[in-house]
Amino acid sequence: MKRILTSTALTLALAGAAFAQAGNPGAHFVQNWDDDGDGAVTLEEAQTKRDNLFTSFDADEDGKLSSEEYAAFDELRAADQEMMREEMGAMAGVGMGQGKGMGQGKGMGQGMGPGMMRAEGGMMRGFNDADGDGLVSREEFVGRTPDWFAMMDSDGNGKITEDDFGR
Repeated sequence: MKRILTSTALTLALAGAAFAQAGNPGAHFVQNWDDDGDGAVTLEEAQTKRDNLFTSFDADEDGKLSSEEYAAFDELRAADQEMMREEMGAMAGVGMGQGKGMGQGKGMGQGMGPGMMRAEGGMMRGFNDADGDGLVSREEFVGRTPDWFAMMDSDGNGKITEDDFGR
């Protein structure tokens, strides 16, 4: 289990480096979620990745993410987002004072754009806890993938690409 979690964290870190090279959050997302490397994330790829993420964070392997397990997931996502903001700031040569937290959607150094806000929103516990019991089951987490995917596929073409994130 720890090997999977470490692998997931490493994947996110390497994706951050790719994001820094490309200079936009869409590149970061596509690099991290596009398993076949064709530059687009399909619903099938998203479902597979979300299922793998669930497995990575279900530490007690009971088929549900508890508050503690979801908190670990939230912490890794927050660290990943912070790394992106720092890399954007370094690339743009601007300070990151306004880039903390869910941003203002203004782009470089001033928070997340709308594409990243949609991506992050679909990972939040409230979005995924469909029955409101405080736990997120694998069925809930993976089952919400089509809704999350539709939120992110801004042009409705059935694929998530960098273009779906805007600038």
